[in-house]
Amino acid sequence: MQNILACVDASSYAPTVCKLAAWASRKLGLPIELLHVVQRHDTSAARHDLSGAIGLGVKSRLLEELTQLDAMDARLQIERGRLLLNSCLELLDEMNAQGVTSLHRHGDIVETILEREQAARIVVMGKRGASKEFATDHIGSTLERVVRASDRPVLIAPDSASDAPAEDMTRAVVLAYDGSPAAGRALERCANSPLLQDLPVTIVIATSRRKMPREKAEQRMLEARKILDGRDITSVLEEGGAEDVIAGAVKATPGAILLMGAFGHSPLRALIVGSTTTAMVRSISVPTLLVR
Repeated sequence: MQNILACVDASSYAPTVCKLAAWASRKLGLPIELLHVVQRHDTSAARHDLSGAIGLGVKSRLLEELTQLDAMDARLQIERGRLLLNSCLELLDEMNAQGVTSLHRHGDIVETILEREQAARIVVMGKRGASKEFATDHIGSTLERVVRASDRPVLIAPDSASDAPAEDMTRAVVLAYDGSPAAGRALERCANSPLLQDLPVTIVIATSRRKMPREKAEQRMLEARKILDGRDITSVLEEGGAEDVIAGAVKATPGAILLMGAFGHSPLRALIVGSTTTAMVRSISVPTLLVR
């Protein structure tokens, strides 16, 4: 049976991940799997082990102590994870979420998420992890790696800045559309998924003389409106950079969830010229659903 895979850590995003997972569970009629992964790492290396540069006797004692520290750290991480999962389970119970199970794993975070998503309809994650709280103008590397490798839609939770229920955060869809294959799949999901079917839609297309001339943009808009025929649709055709035009539409739409295709460029190209996906996730403080 499929489920909603909700990935949580000790960051401030965990409450919103739970809110959005409960919302998706209600809309799709699916249970929730709550996942927390303790990242595998080399504690000795993290403590700058210089034992190779000292005498054998001292080195042996130091390695023994480092091994003990590794074991203590592992136990501490397991206990922290248990407390985190219990807290999230209590929060989901308060939201009357049904069929919730939890899974506590030790290993590589991305590999574990990709393994568990095979049974998932959608993956819910926070924008950044617990170790990235200070980097408010970046998205987490774990999130980017998951989105690039996953074949499931990824719902990205913004920071839990308010106590608003998920329904207040997801009252309308802003669909960023450019006619690309990924945008086409996002459009199909908007048209067919019970998650979004009953919501009004704002279709946003950024025009430019070089990439998207006005005539071509108008044709794209007609195509999208035809697929969403019967819905409450608002069209936004504006000249400018995609990031600015999309951000403006999101700002003008109360309770917006942003829907867009994920990473239209290769990782190398994105590294050189940037990525609209990365820019939007970084700058937008609303739930964002990325479709590969």
